Amino acid sequence: METVIGVMGGSGVYDIEGLEGAKWHKVDSPFGDASDALLFGQLNGVKMVFLPRHGRGHALSPSTVNYRANIDALKRAGVTDVISVSACGSFREDMAPGDFVIVDQFIDRTFAREKSFFGTGCVAHVSVAHPTCARLSAACYEAAKAENINVHMGGTYLAMEGPQFSTLAESKMYREVWGCDVIGMTNMPEAKLAREAELCYASVAMITDFDSWHPDHGEVDISQIIATLMGNASKAKGLVGRLPALLGAKREPCPYGCDRALEYAILTQPDNRDLAIVAQLDAVAGRVL
Repeated sequence: METVIGVMGGSGVYDIEGLEGAKWHKVDSPFGDASDALLFGQLNGVKMVFLPRHGRGHALSPSTVNYRANIDALKRAGVTDVISVSACGSFREDMAPGDFVIVDQFIDRTFAREKSFFGTGCVAHVSVAHPTCARLSAACYEAAKAENINVHMGGTYLAMEGPQFSTLAESKMYREVWGCDVIGMTNMPEAKLAREAELCYASVAMITDFDSWHPDHGEVDISQIIATLMGNASKAKGLVGRLPALLGAKREPCPYGCDRALEYAILTQPDNRDLAIVAQLDAVAGRVL
């Protein structure tokens, strides 16, 4: 099986530099429109597919991104490994603006988004105890170190609905009571949907600010965020550019089972499945349906 790296670009990351034969193509999904067309190409002999999460020109807010269509489109494009790149705030003194965090856990506080491909007519339950792929995360960490990025391996990401930033009380609760490390608005339900689609998923969170808890920094300053964002975007592109060499063109089965997450997950018996829903799931769950 060949490796096809999918990159979900967050705020400030709207393309991949150096792609050979780069072309934008719209990929239709039964779950609606993806955020944008997909950019197809090759980098160092490995196929890559890029999707700007907010669309080129940043037209979509975190709440209006069609996460199901995005993951479905990547799956239809043949992607095997998804790298999520996103901006975030930090709850830790030692995780400063400009640092990257390879996230390994999430607390999902979003409420206005479709969070599953499955439902009435085809019920499935997948495990997200470990919502990111350790193999893929390790590759992202190694790529970041090679780019001389100050990177932290592991961290809990609080996913908030947005688009407003946290209140001071919320920020303190997430940090002091819940023990979160970073906060953002886009990795959920993205990570859950990637698992349902049997895609390996890694989250590269780029810190832009200290949210609102820090006594020396006060409330979030959007002008400072944008300035840090631009520097982070350049570093993220360097990180992504190193992944083909680390992952290789040939792909073995995931040692953590991400690509077999649906093996025993679908509970609805074949005779009771809604054929319309089954048809929608041809890419996401075609392997088991």
